[in-house]
Amino acid sequence: QVQLVESGGGLVQAGGSLRVSCVASGRDFRRYVMGWFRQAPGKEREFVSAFSIFGTTTYADFVKGRFTVSRDNAKNTLYLQMNSLKPEDTGVYYCAAGQRLSDLVRSYDYWGQGTQVTVSS
Repeated sequence: QVQLVESGGGLVQAGGSLRVSCVASGRDFRRYVMGWFRQAPGKEREFVSAFSIFGTTTYADFVKGRFTVSRDNAKNTLYLQMNSLKPEDTGVYYCAAGQRLSDLVRSYDYWGQGTQVTVSS
């Protein structure tokens, strides 16, 4: 089992940058696929990015070229660097751990509590 805690959210102006982090506790962090999802008010949770155990990364089309996912297995930490932020990027950002690289919510077994990202216009 793994526990996930996100941090680094906040308020930023459009065009700005933020980096959110997710620290995992428990065993075998390096064996999990790690993902980022987000949820805006009144909308379903949606896939943002994921990082496999082999180093493969994948992104939703709407963040390609703006967001970069990375992981530091020595620190049990997953990162999401977000650049050129837009108001539509506003939402709660969640990290998740699972067994296979996927953009589906149901593919991930463990979730953090989320961190709020607000982008003002």
